[in-house]
Amino acid sequence: MKRLIFVRHGKAEDGSLNSIDFERSLTAKGKDVSRKMAARLREKIKDPGVLVTSPAFRAIETALIFASEYEINPEKIRISSDIYYRFNEKTILNILRDIDEDVVTVTLFGHNPSFTELSDYFSGEACFNIPKSGIISLRFNTSTWSGIKPGKGEPELFYKPNRLA
Repeated sequence: MKRLIFVRHGKAEDGSLNSIDFERSLTAKGKDVSRKMAARLREKIKDPGVLVTSPAFRAIETALIFASEYEINPEKIRISSDIYYRFNEKTILNILRDIDEDVVTVTLFGHNPSFTELSDYFSGEACFNIPKSGIISLRFNTSTWSGIKPGKGEPELFYKPNRLA
């Protein structure tokens, strides 16, 4: 079994004429909600595997929050510019090629609309809209990363921050 977890970054500062999208930071609320979502995920999935993030600051901050919750050394977080600039089914498969086969889970941190589109593409269901700080996990009945195929992912969980207890 292999698992892909898509985590959309938390709520970020509004963009303005004076700010660069790439450098926007999480708001205090975005950080708080991301912490709660990381804790919620940890209740269900004990090992997030390899963490791979967009290089945008808000995504890196979100990945760092999850790494902290799971007590993962931040230096182990992988950064992939493809997640920010051209994230699609081909680039995700390229990212997965660099993952050891003994790893079961890859957790990705990034942005919409690509995260929603890719979770739909790999699950074969067009019903997911990943909100900020939202998490969707797809499970694949394969023992290799090359076995990840469109429409073959089984939705395992879908957490939305508005449903925090």
